[in-house]
Amino acid sequence: MVFNIEEELKKLPSQPGVYIMHDSKDEIIYVGKAISLKNRVRQYFQSSRNKTAKIEQMVSRIARFEYIITDSELEALVLECNLIKEHRPRYNTMLKDDKSYPYIKVTVNEEFPRVLFAREMKKDKNKYFGPYTSAGAVKDTIDLIHKIYRIRTCNRNLPKDIGKDRPCLNYHIKQCDAPCQGYISREEYAKSIGQALDFLNGQYGPVIKSLEQKMQAASDELDFEKAIEYRELLNSVKQIAQKQKITSSSMEDRDIIAMAKDEKDAVVQVFFVRDGRLIGREHFHVTVATAEDSKQILTSFVKQFYAGTPFVPRELWVQTELEDSGVISEWLSAKRGQKVRITVPQKGQKERLVELAEKNAALVLSQDKEKIKREELRTRGAMNQVGEWLGLTGIRRIEAFDISNTSGIESVGSMIVYEDGKPKRNDYRKFKIKWVKGPNDYASMKEVLTRRFSHGLEEADLLKEKGMDESFGSFTRFPDLIMMDGGKGQVNVALEVLNELKLSIPVCGMVKDDNHRTRGLYYQNVEIPIDKHSEGFRLITRIQDEAHRFAIEYHRSLRNKGQVKSILDDISGIGPTRRKALMRQFKSIEAVKEATLEELAGAPGMNRQAAQSVYDFFH
Repeated sequence: MVFNIEEELKKLPSQPGVYIMHDSKDEIIYVGKAISLKNRVRQYFQSSRNKTAKIEQMVSRIARFEYIITDSELEALVLECNLIKEHRPRYNTMLKDDKSYPYIKVTVNEEFPRVLFAREMKKDKNKYFGPYTSAGAVKDTIDLIHKIYRIRTCNRNLPKDIGKDRPCLNYHIKQCDAPCQGYISREEYAKSIGQALDFLNGQYGPVIKSLEQKMQAASDELDFEKAIEYRELLNSVKQIAQKQKITSSSMEDRDIIAMAKDEKDAVVQVFFVRDGRLIGREHFHVTVATAEDSKQILTSFVKQFYAGTPFVPRELWVQTELEDSGVISEWLSAKRGQKVRITVPQKGQKERLVELAEKNAALVLSQDKEKIKREELRTRGAMNQVGEWLGLTGIRRIEAFDISNTSGIESVGSMIVYEDGKPKRNDYRKFKIKWVKGPNDYASMKEVLTRRFSHGLEEADLLKEKGMDESFGSFTRFPDLIMMDGGKGQVNVALEVLNELKLSIPVCGMVKDDNHRTRGLYYQNVEIPIDKHSEGFRLITRIQDEAHRFAIEYHRSLRNKGQVKSILDDISGIGPTRRKALMRQFKSIEAVKEATLEELAGAPGMNRQAAQSVYDFFH
């Protein structure tokens, strides 16, 4: 049925809910929420000067829409978050990074608790610390806790399994007090766990003081090995303590969120503060879609980010007021289980911290732009440079060819493809030489090129007959430039094939010097010198190396499969089984050649007739 947008707009209810826009292919291109579906959805299709170009573009693609009504705006917000995460519509402002953050989990519900690495915080009776931004730092901290407090790392069910098995290595290296053997009471072990919890809560003073005392005592007793061990532990604790910079005396959990943006992208920076300490920071790339201003981008980010993380802090300090701030606060409060405040700091230290987050976001955005520029020079810029050297314009696709063989046995050809300066591996092709016998690279190359372009022409004709676009073919896309691994000889082979097939494609050779390094390009009977410090030169080298690697890799795979041809295969009556038996018996072709008729007949699997065939072949 045809979807009549005007008629469907009249049916929209004045209730809260979520609306879903589809394009002509029925793909979801936008998801939004509304207090009144009727008012919000109608706005998209009304003429207005306030619409941005991106919204106009989105509206022009809408073929139909659907909606889901909810009981409240809060329910609509939750549903919107879920649908955006599920479908990732192209016109929604999208959080690119889908990261999970680690926690430290203390299994306080066990009689002999453990300290573990956890990827998510579950609603159980255990204690969680985090989230942290570095998995490595979390693992280091857990290792340190095990060493200092001798916490068990095993999965044994204690006290049920006490004494059932021998203590593990950790007991013998004095990193566990072996509760699995009953060597430490439940009360003493609980004290160690209590100290570990204090440590995770940021109380480093007691452990630093204790380690200093133990180090000094070991030193006084001339037990320097033990003193060094305590010193290393002490340094590790101080290093962790130093990372936990104090940002506030209020001991609150909060996230500080700010962003920087340009016309296409945005970067959001988040500082994670736990118990008043800055435990880390992270940046997130956001694709700017229909949202144009900072308020819309930050609102989209907050909804997507906190929809995907189980931990919600008590406070969010944000750079600018969020849309639907009250509803988002209510949603986050429900997730956390207590009130969550969203504030826009206006002065003092709070404002300076938000500004610091904004500066960090701007720095990341700037660095990424520079990275993109460098990548552009390395890829498209390099392609353009090669085109300038050859006097060609509009080079987007390059195909390069190479031949690999072992003394002419099992010759193979490779075709690699670079588009816009990057390898397009889906278009790579391998050719097992069929028409050429012996080590003849020129003839082998002619076969490869003939098969490649003949196949492309035949495929294009077949698709035309079926009324299909040529883009559906795997060989129909021809290159803007062919690059041969070699000089004049290989180029002339390629030109001969193209002339026979009535194709006009520029061909150049990648010429190497005596040290097998690229020195220039051979094009139209002239060797063109190239700047060896340029991006174009580096691209040519990459293409040449890749063509060579791909051919050798294919050839090696055939050898590894035992498919390499042997001279013994040319002897009548000698199949794969007898060939293998002869090689096992005589170890080399030369030894087979020198063997007597009797020695050949005595080899496993051989008879007099087969032995005579082998002997006659060599003699």
